[in-house]
Amino acid sequence: MKKNIKGLIAMALLSPLFTMAQLNNIAQKSVMTYPETKKTAITDNYFGTEVADPYRWLEDDRSAETKAWVDAQNAVTRKFIDQIPYRNQIKDRLRHLMNYEKYSQPFKEGAYTYFYKNTGLQNQSVLYRQKDGAEPEIFLDPNTFSKDATTAMAGISFSRDGSLLAYQLSEGGSDWTKVVVLKASDKTVVGQALIDVKFSGIAWKGNEGFYYSSYDKPKDGSQLSGMTDQHKLYYHKLGTPQSTDQLIFGGSKTPRRYVGAGLTEDERYLVITAANSTSGNELYIQDLSVPNSPIINVVDNFEKDHSIISNKGSKLYIYTNLGAPNGRIVTVDAANPKPANWKVLIAETANVLQPGTGAGKLFANYLKDAVSMVLQYDMNGKLEHQINLPGIGAVSGFSGKEKDVTLYYTFTSYTYPATIFKYAVATGKSEIYKKSGVDFDPAAYESKQVFYTSKDGTKVPMIITYKKGLLLNGKNPTVLYGYGGFNVSLTPAFSTANIVLLDQGGVYAVANLRGGGEYGEQWHVAGTKLQKQNVFDDFIAAADYLITNKYTSSDYLASMGGSNGGLLVGATMAQRPDLFKVAFPAVGVMDMLRYHKFTAGAGWSFDYGTAADSKEMFEYLYKYSPLHALKPGVKYPATLVTTADHDDRVVPAHSFKFAATLQKDQAGDAPVLISIQTNAGHGAGKPTDKAIEEIADRWAFMFYNMGLKYRN
Repeated sequence: MKKNIKGLIAMALLSPLFTMAQLNNIAQKSVMTYPETKKTAITDNYFGTEVADPYRWLEDDRSAETKAWVDAQNAVTRKFIDQIPYRNQIKDRLRHLMNYEKYSQPFKEGAYTYFYKNTGLQNQSVLYRQKDGAEPEIFLDPNTFSKDATTAMAGISFSRDGSLLAYQLSEGGSDWTKVVVLKASDKTVVGQALIDVKFSGIAWKGNEGFYYSSYDKPKDGSQLSGMTDQHKLYYHKLGTPQSTDQLIFGGSKTPRRYVGAGLTEDERYLVITAANSTSGNELYIQDLSVPNSPIINVVDNFEKDHSIISNKGSKLYIYTNLGAPNGRIVTVDAANPKPANWKVLIAETANVLQPGTGAGKLFANYLKDAVSMVLQYDMNGKLEHQINLPGIGAVSGFSGKEKDVTLYYTFTSYTYPATIFKYAVATGKSEIYKKSGVDFDPAAYESKQVFYTSKDGTKVPMIITYKKGLLLNGKNPTVLYGYGGFNVSLTPAFSTANIVLLDQGGVYAVANLRGGGEYGEQWHVAGTKLQKQNVFDDFIAAADYLITNKYTSSDYLASMGGSNGGLLVGATMAQRPDLFKVAFPAVGVMDMLRYHKFTAGAGWSFDYGTAADSKEMFEYLYKYSPLHALKPGVKYPATLVTTADHDDRVVPAHSFKFAATLQKDQAGDAPVLISIQTNAGHGAGKPTDKAIEEIADRWAFMFYNMGLKYRN
């Protein structure tokens, strides 16, 4: 044990969170013993620089050798976490907190109103329907789809008249799905299920058939590593074999990595979006009212983002950030839809626009410093209402069919459990439709937005949430969460899991880093490619702010993030290992030299660049790549690396190789554990009990490694 025992005793006397039994426990901890990880002599040459990759063999995630290594790692993890004395108490608390009824916003299809409901601890939410005045009935129960509750509905789409629906099934959280078609009246299956569908919506054309997207399925054994870079848009006619489906767009003739389709509500126009990365897209339309009409290109480059959000006859309503980094809405006639003919309907503002349509209206959901402000316009661009929201937070909804007179939206914040509101379009008035039943008193907590200064002088917002009466003494267990990429905006959202932290006198802080979309395209680009270090600097500056202002200290600070956020955690703990006591990198992109060689990884190159782009780009990536930035002899934080055993988007090898390297280089006695979690990085198919177990593991790991007890 390398920590000073006298120092620990002094700290124990100052902090009521310590007990002498726990102090003795800490003092007796021994250096971690990890499974042996084989090293091989593999190197790659990048522009004259030799880079060793001794754990390359872990990229074969299907091999018996990798499986044995993973099993051994999980055994070490379970042994460590299971011995934490209050882990089961945390689990019981989470189970209580999560046991309340949950509802989705209702939506109308045909003669029925549909909604999702979870009675409390169901693994999957159940789809109900009801006619006006009648009792709700179960329509589809995903909990019956598999014995282990890992098969889930990954998307559902009704035909325009509501008589048919197609839903996607995801098994074990896989992005590869199958599509089942039903008659809504009696739920009888129509035709054979479509298989091997990936990254797809379902766009109905009348009751005849629908459009969907997929890739050629990789060969057996390479589902997680095979490249998926040619997306194809198909039309499936009901009653015909999938093998005869018509290729509409994509494939080898027009190779695009991502292709999506939708129809305008009147089903006159097929709208196709095509992209090669996660930012920027081409836009196409086809007039389905004219037989054999051509597919017309509206925007012929990938530089900006565009979507058709509505139409009135041949008049198209387009959201775009072309010439407007924060977004605007324009109109154009479908006969001459090129950007030169666009007319501004709702101009760009200083705030980022997220548009919606419903009840014959346009809704502009603006992000102002990462919180929502919503305006209602008529279809001519005339302002009608500013929606009176219940507080400072985030909203979703304000969408529906043109004939609707009532819409719904959900409001939430870090201290306001998600609540569904019913909105009268004509008057602009809202009323509560479904209130959250979670055991939580918002009046006992508060969220505070601050603006701190990053390394280059940029002001960055952060929202800090805690229980009222918090003492700023530097001893509060704190989680700093971030993402900082892919134009994703982190808006306020309530988390039942975080109640455990807050009730222990903890602090939850979310930093709105560059690379995200909180301030539009410029904010996003400022955290990409050769400017990616800005994201890490913003996160480090957020941690420094929390420490300087006595919310916490390095002994009580944890960093947390997933996917691109996992990269963020990995990079910042490598650059500033002294800053954090605990680190939670989940499904992280950790090998920046090879990420683009697997599945859809190459699609992330807009944000990251690749090691093959140039010598300059290679050197930049090599410097911050978490796998390569770890150094021997450095005391890194206690780290719980989480990944999945079936994750198409982030190759598990990133986490495997990072954990193995960190275990080898760890100079202190802080543990480095790897946990293969159910459906990590995805939302569907995670059994509730398993989710509770995994959250309990996280909080127990954090409190224990901070030397804290858990108080009931």
